[in-house]
Amino acid sequence: MHELICSSPGHLTYARTDLPVLTPGHAIIKIKRIGICGTDLHAFEGTQPFFQYPRVLGHELSGELMAFDNAPGFREGEAVTFIPYFSCGTCIACRRGLPNCCEQINVFGVHSDGGMKEYISIPSASLLHGEGLSYEALALVEPLAIGAHAVRRAAIQPGEYVLVTGAGPIGLAAMEFARIAGARVIALDVNAERLEYCTSQFQVPFAVNARDADAREQVKAITGDDMPTVVMDATGNLQAMNNGIYYLAHGGRYVLVGLQKEALSFSNPELHKRETTLLCSRNATRADFEHVISSIQQGLINPAAYITHHIDFMAVKETFPSLADPATKVVKAMVTL
Repeated sequence: MHELICSSPGHLTYARTDLPVLTPGHAIIKIKRIGICGTDLHAFEGTQPFFQYPRVLGHELSGELMAFDNAPGFREGEAVTFIPYFSCGTCIACRRGLPNCCEQINVFGVHSDGGMKEYISIPSASLLHGEGLSYEALALVEPLAIGAHAVRRAAIQPGEYVLVTGAGPIGLAAMEFARIAGARVIALDVNAERLEYCTSQFQVPFAVNARDADAREQVKAITGDDMPTVVMDATGNLQAMNNGIYYLAHGGRYVLVGLQKEALSFSNPELHKRETTLLCSRNATRADFEHVISSIQQGLINPAAYITHHIDFMAVKETFPSLADPATKVVKAMVTL
């Protein structure tokens, strides 16, 4: 079978490899769709933390279940996705029901080879039923779950103003699940076209360009001079993450969803005077995945709104370098096998 390897930053190579063999406690999936995410693009650029080369990328996946061991309730041939964070089950985080931040976590496509190949073998315990969703929708469950988990971490209450910085797929997911939680959502980004996409495709009621000299005043006016009680960063941009505190109401929660290799630096007086609750949100749990699937089933989320580009698997190598270029206007690229 074919697989696509990121051999070093900026270099992708197709290779032939053996089909996976069924082993105890595992399942074999024939991959149908692969979503390309920021993690993949950052790995290609060489800016992704927790990463070693060479690596097969890809963890936003769906496919046909071909064979399995110890997966009661599943059947061969059904459409599935899975939770691509494999935890140890014994560390303090796992014992407390937080496998998403396991001390020894193995993220498929990051710490170990991922799904940019025709067939994969994964632990059966990570499988999720397709529940009648399309392969495209199932490949979007993982990034949507990142946003859903961040919203759950924020403990958003109905009527709160929530500012989400970064209108990429994860930011859009956070906006959608904040809306589902009853929040009044404000999108903040430096890309005017992305902001227009938020309002036209996702019905985000408020959008502010961070490049505007009066961006903070615009947010203040939207919130009736109060400022948002929740600010969520989904940019991974150092400057944006450092400055997000200035958009936060006193007594508010600042949730870091994006990941940055460098050290963050906050003004202690600004952080302290707000009695800020600072939260990080990493990966997602099974409950978040199930919430996403249920939300799609109920029509609360439209997966098609995220997908702007479709790519054949054998064209990924030549197409990949262009996906991070703003001129390409990619929100989510979906690979078909």
